[in-house]
Amino acid sequence: MTGEKQKLSFGLALFVLLGTAGIMCISIIFWGLDAHIPLLLSIVLVAIIGLRKGYTWKDIQEGIAAGINDAVEPVIILALVGLIIGTWILSGTVPTIIYYGLKMMSPQFFLVTAAIICAIVSTMTGSAWGTAGTVGIAFMGIGQGLGLPDPMVAGAILTGAYFGDKMSPMSDTTILASAIVRADIWDHIRSMFWTTIPGLSIALIAYGFLGFKYAGASAMNVENIELILNGISGQFHINIILLIPAILVIVLAVNKKPAIPTLLGSALLAGILAMIFQKGVTVKNVLYAMHYGYQSETGIEIIDKLLTKGGLNSMMWSISLILVALSFGGVLQKLEVMDAIIEKLLKYIRTVGSLVASNIIMCFLGNMMMGTQYMGIIIPGKMFQSTYKEMGIQPRVQSRILEDSATLTDCLIPWTIGASFFSATLGVSTLQYAPYVIMNYSVPIISIIYGFTGIAIFKLKDAEAKAK
Repeated sequence: MTGEKQKLSFGLALFVLLGTAGIMCISIIFWGLDAHIPLLLSIVLVAIIGLRKGYTWKDIQEGIAAGINDAVEPVIILALVGLIIGTWILSGTVPTIIYYGLKMMSPQFFLVTAAIICAIVSTMTGSAWGTAGTVGIAFMGIGQGLGLPDPMVAGAILTGAYFGDKMSPMSDTTILASAIVRADIWDHIRSMFWTTIPGLSIALIAYGFLGFKYAGASAMNVENIELILNGISGQFHINIILLIPAILVIVLAVNKKPAIPTLLGSALLAGILAMIFQKGVTVKNVLYAMHYGYQSETGIEIIDKLLTKGGLNSMMWSISLILVALSFGGVLQKLEVMDAIIEKLLKYIRTVGSLVASNIIMCFLGNMMMGTQYMGIIIPGKMFQSTYKEMGIQPRVQSRILEDSATLTDCLIPWTIGASFFSATLGVSTLQYAPYVIMNYSVPIISIIYGFTGIAIFKLKDAEAKAK
């Protein structure tokens, strides 16, 4: 169908939103399906509506192409993380970290320790992905050895990882959120302390209580821990030099080196160390681990489950999901679905509390509909900006709210880029780990409370407000 393109009405945009939510909820929650086909059906739904509103198939295809273009770098990074997991296990890097971690850590303090260390690493590197894909993998292994549930461990890792992803001046979301609303980046970071520190504190207290629940596990799991330690030392040469691939990634990330060559270099280095330190490892074994992952065949179930991971093939489920999800987001962006909803919503905002709550909700919906936190930041950031100015609120408040919502909820929606990455990397489904990523859902709640109470809602000075 050809003709003049018609902008979607609020009602039609809302129908798209509810229709998509219905398809996803029924398919994923009630039927237990993966998100791929429901997302494809959602693309069909939106494409039909677009064609009836005067868009051409070429327009729809351009939207899909734009979405896939946004997925290129994440897909390559995800593939390289598969290579890293396989080679880091083959080389003994992950086994070495697990070995020393099991010797030093106890169940009652492990979740708190994991969250704090991941927070430090992610603040240094500015990357939740890099943190989860390096120390996060090792923490998952240590947690399994200590007898802690995988979803709980993944939740602690992601809480720490997202702290730095949100607070680090090197983080892309920190830079993006402050740039969108023209807030000074340091003002933006100082503003985020008001919500992020309470959110992290709540999470650490919760992890402390959860850890003490497993305080008795130390005695119960001594036998398992000894079994793992003996199994690892019998299968791998344990050497502190084998930590170099992990250290390399952290050092290069801190120095803002490009992610793709950094990850590839670490995988290749791990492959070389595997041939030097691990008995009988050849180039063929390294290439096999890169493609198919490491296959542990000790015959001891707990060790084989712990160390059989990684490889390019293991990431294909997540890569295909990212491509479909961002194709869907590209079509929604082409049809300006979110814009139509936000424009209508702005007419009914009368108070600061309703503004903050609306902004947070739309950022979450932006993540859900577009499949990426970047669009969850950009579209609501631009659309709500003038309302913040009209209410005399400083830009650093809005930039904080964008991160409190879009950045933190990205990993809680099963089909987003972030959730797909973390699920594949940590080996835990989004719906399983989501209840334990405590900071990520407590901070948006704190932010809404601040909006209605006026806490940390910094006002523009009269002269500054007139100038703007």
